[in-house]
Amino acid sequence: MSETHADDKPAPRPQRGGGPFGGMSLPAEKSMNFTASGKRLLGKLRPERLWLVLVLVLAVISVSFSVLGPRLLGEGTNLIFSGVVSKSLPAGSSQADVIAGLRASGDSTQADMLSGMTLAPGLGIDFAMLSTVLFWALALYVLSSVFSWMQAYVLNGVVQRTVYRLREEIEAKINRLPLSYFDKKPRGELLSRVTNDVDNISQSLQQSLSQVVTSLLTVIGVIVMMLILSPLLALIALVTVPLTLVITAFIAKRSQKLFVAQWANTGELNGQIEETFTGHALVKVFGRQKEVDARFTAKNDELYEASFGAQFISGMIMPAMTFIGNLVYVAIAVVGGLQVASGAMQLGDVQAFIQYSRQFTQPLAQLGSMANLLQSGVASAERVFDLLDADEQSEDPDPAGSPTEVHGRLVFENVSFRYTKEKPLIEELSLVAKPGQTIAIVGPTGAGKTTLVNLMMRFYEIDSGRILLDGVDVVTMTRHDLRSRMGMVLQDTWLFGGTIRDNIAYGRPDATEQEILTAAAATYVDRFVHSLPDGYDTVLDDQGSNVSAGEMQLLTIARAFLAQPSVLILDEATSSVDTRTEVLVQKAMSALRAERTSFVIAHRLSTIRDADLILVMESGRIVEQGNHVQLLDANGAYQALYAAQFAAPVADEV
Repeated sequence: MSETHADDKPAPRPQRGGGPFGGMSLPAEKSMNFTASGKRLLGKLRPERLWLVLVLVLAVISVSFSVLGPRLLGEGTNLIFSGVVSKSLPAGSSQADVIAGLRASGDSTQADMLSGMTLAPGLGIDFAMLSTVLFWALALYVLSSVFSWMQAYVLNGVVQRTVYRLREEIEAKINRLPLSYFDKKPRGELLSRVTNDVDNISQSLQQSLSQVVTSLLTVIGVIVMMLILSPLLALIALVTVPLTLVITAFIAKRSQKLFVAQWANTGELNGQIEETFTGHALVKVFGRQKEVDARFTAKNDELYEASFGAQFISGMIMPAMTFIGNLVYVAIAVVGGLQVASGAMQLGDVQAFIQYSRQFTQPLAQLGSMANLLQSGVASAERVFDLLDADEQSEDPDPAGSPTEVHGRLVFENVSFRYTKEKPLIEELSLVAKPGQTIAIVGPTGAGKTTLVNLMMRFYEIDSGRILLDGVDVVTMTRHDLRSRMGMVLQDTWLFGGTIRDNIAYGRPDATEQEILTAAAATYVDRFVHSLPDGYDTVLDDQGSNVSAGEMQLLTIARAFLAQPSVLILDEATSSVDTRTEVLVQKAMSALRAERTSFVIAHRLSTIRDADLILVMESGRIVEQGNHVQLLDANGAYQALYAAQFAAPVADEV
């Protein structure tokens, strides 16, 4: 629903591809500030801090049970190994006697190993104790899984509520942005930020938060258990920490910019697709499918290269961590075996330590692999924050002014405006529109006709001067109050996905059925609605493809008729209807304009002959004003426009 007119809108918004039939150079993407954006993203979780504390508590319980499991399994291994060894020893002797006998025979190595074990010669495996140990190990793992599930459930609620608030914040922000922002941004790019980037943030938070918390707690718990079992082996395992940090930082630094490019290219590709689909018929008419396909392929290739590079480079973290973990595993197995042989440790303790080494290196590798998720999520977050940080339109005044009586008197006092500082458009423009008058605005392309209307509606703010509605400066009114007093029918029709009835009642949802039918009959909508299968309940898509362009125009006119505004703005409102229908619509317009101040922007001068006042604009200035007859008699700019349309000589055919 563009409020700017094709002939005098601001500088063309960058399409990052240049439209269906051309190309424009792409601006360089700004490097991402990972730390600042990451902190800001985590700040969005602040309202959920109590739930996050619960997540942390559940994670501590789950990890604690999980970390105790290998220790119990190690005890089970000790019971089995000790039982097997005890069974092979002569019954009735003590452990001390067996060890002394081995030393006396010169077998010091075996004696040292047995000295580190708890033996009961001749008795074998204590299955009752083994069953108890295995039961508690199973119970610990089951409880760990239950608390882990509870943690994931609570965290899912935290993330989804956070993303829900973020979407609300984006929606509210969009409603506060000025029209100029949307003039400069491709719609597909904005849609990508609101949909793709927000979804990516949700997935990144969901996966990374749980994994990071669990991994960090697991590392801490495992370190404690390893230090209890063997400080020497713990020191060997801890060598992986600085290596992990160095490798992760090295790889993340190189993949960071690729994630930024990945999501930037995703937005640009969406912009191209949205643009091409919107102008699909035009692409077909001019036979430019190959050019469109070529642009799509080029941008798709850029997205592929960035995505592949980001995922490939960041994906190197996990294999690197696995390699380091395997080296540590070998070192622990060798040193642990020597410890068992010397009697410094039992076999089950070494087995538990090997399990702990796996539990230690795995979360470190997971933390490393989380880098790609975090980078991707923060890259998307930065694009969303860029939208949230965009300059907003000025706030409505508080308290706000409002006309005490509604007449529709509109006054421009020395109004100046320019879209860019370097290019003046409207300079020192003054005019008075009296209640009930129909004022037509004509002029060549780029004269400032639609800009004048945009200033009335405060889609743009004037640089100097004043615009008064019924004696009240529109700047002192709320935008809602101002726009509720104005009705607008654009050259570019806009319908939403819904019934014909809902589309007519869009500007006045509380209208009765009879009022809707009256507006439809007055604007000749009723004439074609009954030919549709479901009448007023016919569902239109957002492109209005199941009605003609002229019928779409009539529906927008009916919408304005129903709203009953005090000021009516018609921007080439009959440009899409045939000549016969235009005559009918003009009659409807006459009824619609009755007792209202009306502004009619027209290129076809035949539609504004009966206007009370005709303003002729050139280069943002009113160069002539008067009624149709007066302006023709003046033999000036209006007469030249009129002659170009109705009195130009027809060239002889050769």
